[in-house]
Amino acid sequence: MSMFVGEALSGEGNEIAHIDLLIGSKDGPVGVAFANALARQSEGHSNLLAVLTPNLAVKPSTVMITKVTIKGAKQAVQMFGPAQAAVAKAVADSVASGVIPKSDAEKLVIVCGVFIHWLAADDKKIYEYNYKATLDAIANAMTGKPTADEMVAGKDKAAHPFRGF
Repeated sequence: MSMFVGEALSGEGNEIAHIDLLIGSKDGPVGVAFANALARQSEGHSNLLAVLTPNLAVKPSTVMITKVTIKGAKQAVQMFGPAQAAVAKAVADSVASGVIPKSDAEKLVIVCGVFIHWLAADDKKIYEYNYKATLDAIANAMTGKPTADEMVAGKDKAAHPFRGF
């Protein structure tokens, strides 16, 4: 398989975290998406590498893409601060725990979509919720969750939290 897809939601309120991600080989479609995300920046959509601290990027290399337009310094700092730290730590912990095999860490890349609500205020919650959602999304991607059987079994009981009714 050249592409793994993961999704997870964590938290509540304006700090809620919703992560969508792709994991795949550098020489496959995810590698192309990774390169395009870094090369094609636009106003309000400043994509960035996930780093544990400056000069210590995670492996697999991970680019964070914004799922909403960043509309001010506060929201930008939240993306480049607690959200980036959370995503980076979740990637590193996924390798350390073996969810992502260490032997594949140089072969793979991750494209990680991150949602920062424009009214989010609590940086600690932003970190905690994005860490959990990223950790879960990676595990889901690497284990093929949900399976088609799980999806079919849950489809009629599902209640999307943002469907509006």
